[in-house]
Amino acid sequence: MLADLLIRNFAIIDELQVDFDDGLNIISGETGAGKSIIIGAISLLLGDRASTDMIRSTEETATVEARFHIAQMEPLQKKLHELGLEGGEQLVIKRTISRTGKNKVFINGSIGTLGMLSSICELLVNICGQHEHQVLLNKDNHIDILDDFGGLQEVRREYDGLYRAYSSLKVDLAELEAREAGNKAMEELHRFQLKEIDAAAVSLGEDELLQEEKKVITHAQKLIGYADSAHDMLYGSERSVLEGLRFVSHIIKDIKQIDGGVRVAEQDVEEIYYQLEDIALYLRDYGKNLSFDPSRLDAIEERLEFLSLLKRKYGGTLAAVLKVRADLEKSLGDDYVLQEEIDQKQKALHAIKTQLREKAHVLSRQRSQAAVRLKSAIEDEIHTLKMDKASFEVVLERLPEDGETFPNVKGIDDVEFYLSSNRGEELKPLARIASGGELSRIVLAMKKVLAGSGSVGTIIFDEVDSGIGGAVAEIVGEKLRSVSEHYQVICITHLPQIACFASRHFFVSKQETAKRIKTIIRTLSEAERLDEIARMLAGVELTVKAKEHAREMLAASRLGPS
Repeated sequence: MLADLLIRNFAIIDELQVDFDDGLNIISGETGAGKSIIIGAISLLLGDRASTDMIRSTEETATVEARFHIAQMEPLQKKLHELGLEGGEQLVIKRTISRTGKNKVFINGSIGTLGMLSSICELLVNICGQHEHQVLLNKDNHIDILDDFGGLQEVRREYDGLYRAYSSLKVDLAELEAREAGNKAMEELHRFQLKEIDAAAVSLGEDELLQEEKKVITHAQKLIGYADSAHDMLYGSERSVLEGLRFVSHIIKDIKQIDGGVRVAEQDVEEIYYQLEDIALYLRDYGKNLSFDPSRLDAIEERLEFLSLLKRKYGGTLAAVLKVRADLEKSLGDDYVLQEEIDQKQKALHAIKTQLREKAHVLSRQRSQAAVRLKSAIEDEIHTLKMDKASFEVVLERLPEDGETFPNVKGIDDVEFYLSSNRGEELKPLARIASGGELSRIVLAMKKVLAGSGSVGTIIFDEVDSGIGGAVAEIVGEKLRSVSEHYQVICITHLPQIACFASRHFFVSKQETAKRIKTIIRTLSEAERLDEIARMLAGVELTVKAKEHAREMLAASRLGPS
């Protein structure tokens, strides 16, 4: 509940502080004194758009601050926890507006955002003014009202969880199928490319080996000449290197017979001899094996040309070609895995769709039952509000199911409230109700019926007395007091029949000074309250008769409903 409200430099309000009661708080006062400005300040705390026009002239900033008791408000405590804010027994919200545009939101001392503020305050306060009328007229909200009344929140949460999972699976499946469609378009190309690379039987470094072989064949005659010359010098000529080396070996042997201290080993010379002999023989065989083969050269050039084409298509090198092959093979394998994943998603979607359809029908049946109860409860209430010939109807229509999707995140029902003001008149949607007084009474009846089922702690009625008076106003006052047993109620009214039911009565007035006008609000004592009720009855001049009537009204209001 709203414990106290502090307003500074807001519109014509200089500084104003109000401590509210937990029951029915009535605000009355002079026309234009600023009663609706107070509601505007509270609306600012609920996340309404701020404007520099709201700042009191000559001031740079305006501030609205409120303290709420929230110890028993579990949904709100949960929301605060989700937002990373501290809960506890109290919640302090502060909002400042600056002419520089540096507006700020504080929630329990921490800087917040308008989004956070809106999500929190929708669980704190409900303002039933013209906006509330629009909420009620909007048929999109009727299904939520019916579910709140029927206590279907748990079933709705279960359905919502299934629907979210269903929607998420549908998105995932659509993405996978889109990938599959794209893959199929490329699959034939990938298979062709893989077949082409495999048919080429490419090996890493093959092009370099072929280039070497081409060079050898091209220079075969020159290489044969080199090999033969080298062989002859080492072995074949009369004065070959090997023959000279053999002669050197004999000389060393003769020297060592005379001088044993010569440090040249005969075996070293022999090793050199045999090594050169091996080289000579290799060169002889190498030369014999070399030949110029035009057909082989043509084959090499053809293969190199093919490999060059392959490299141009797949990355520039044979290593790149082989990597492309590996990637193609993996891609085709991934297509198989993707199809398996699609199959799994389709099975999961089918399973959750079955659960969702079952839950939707459970929810629909419970709505049908709640609709009967809501019709009876609303009609009972509006009949006591001097609309005894009126009929209220909750019209449920089943939305079409195409077998694949569920048309509404809230289920398979379309819900709309209808009203007939008089017996025999056609039932019409609430949106077509012309009378503001009738609509105000419907709003009040709905609040009375839904008392205890909502999550907010405070309800503010700004125009509940629009278009009503007399006996109806007295009944409205009784209903407001009844609603205040479940919610804290703040009501702005100009009707004494409503004001007399207050548990706390505030009076708003304007105070004029030489320089400016400011708004003052104060809690009325019992004697002042009597005078205010009398003023509301008689107008400017208080008469003895008016005061007596006011006294009777106050006494009757304390006795409860007759």
